[in-house]
Amino acid sequence: MADRKLERHVAIERSIIKKYRKTIWNNFVASVQEYGLIEEGDKIAVCISGGKDSMLLALCMRNLMRYSETKFDLVYLVMDPGYNKENRARIEENAKTLNLPVTIFESDIFEVTERCGGSPCYLCARMRRGCLYSKAKELGCNKIALGHHFNDVIETVLMSMMYSSEIKTMLPKLHSTNFEGMELIRPLYKVKEKDIISWSRYNGLEFLQCACKMTEKNSDLENNSKRKETKALIEDILKFNPEADDSIFRSLHNVNLATLPGYRDSDSGHLYTFKEIYDKKA
Repeated sequence: MADRKLERHVAIERSIIKKYRKTIWNNFVASVQEYGLIEEGDKIAVCISGGKDSMLLALCMRNLMRYSETKFDLVYLVMDPGYNKENRARIEENAKTLNLPVTIFESDIFEVTERCGGSPCYLCARMRRGCLYSKAKELGCNKIALGHHFNDVIETVLMSMMYSSEIKTMLPKLHSTNFEGMELIRPLYKVKEKDIISWSRYNGLEFLQCACKMTEKNSDLENNSKRKETKALIEDILKFNPEADDSIFRSLHNVNLATLPGYRDSDSGHLYTFKEIYDKKA
């Protein structure tokens, strides 16, 4: 039976493992396997923000759950931090189109962020994470899955170098420091954003872009964001080196500490200076 005769949500999900098998599905599976993201008996809250990344993640996770020999359960979790009516409706409409049985809960994060001032994006991200962990644990989950992808990873490492004077990035999996027994996983770790965009357009899907109330009131917050600047920088680099993004990503898995003039121990937090390293070798 051709895809055009299938129910729309079936055709959309099938496109991931057919048309986008090499670029999306294989990289999704590779992330899960290489980083050991899913284990027997897991109950995972797939956190859906309403954007293209988290919606794709939900479909990939559902398809994997159907066919994987590793048995695990899923909850499709949507947090409404104070969306306007149109954005809330768009999320619900897309969830219905994709046949995703979402669990929606509300928070006042946008209101609190606006009231506190300072760096709204940083504060919002931290509060969102805490709310998602809390709700997921309440629902009996031991993991939350976020839709961060390949581009988020390489953008973060460049941002940390240019604006924070350190080399770090997002990890594919990490333990929660505030919610005992909970872990965060990023199954789209190896999936490129351009392929997610292509998949979305191929299926005629329209997802939320930025639904933040702060950027609705002040567009400069989004237009002048460091991530947007870094994304543009990488696009420029790719014009004369088409494999630069892959090289940046691979370099994160191939750090040569012997050639660095200093590094920080992740456990103790101690910063080893060049002289300290050099004298120890001697």
